[in-house]
Amino acid sequence: MACFTVPLATAVAATAAKSALPESARSNPFVAKLGWLGKMMFGGSFLLAIEHVYHGEIIFTPPFLTAVKDGEVSGMLHEMATRGVAMAVLLAVVWVVMVSVSAMRERAALGSAKPQEA
Repeated sequence: MACFTVPLATAVAATAAKSALPESARSNPFVAKLGWLGKMMFGGSFLLAIEHVYHGEIIFTPPFLTAVKDGEVSGMLHEMATRGVAMAVLLAVVWVVMVSVSAMRERAALGSAKPQEA
């Protein structure tokens, strides 16, 4: 119903944090790659929203969510707390792994690019 709103809120928070952090903090690979997290979360939210439109769970007249229209707000909040949070956490874990692997590869490339001693 509204599980896509949790990753969407995470994407907005990541984007805001990226622009709010000082330039000096961007030496940290996780801060430098916050854009990746935002893009992953926005993309996932967009695809979930399209799926919900296709299944008729999102309508284009207020209140926009059929769960609210039908009075199933508690069910919607439960889905957001379980499925939405689980999706956001899973995407965040994948992002952490991606950033970690990227940082290790960058360090390895810098290490092999140093001139060899004679």
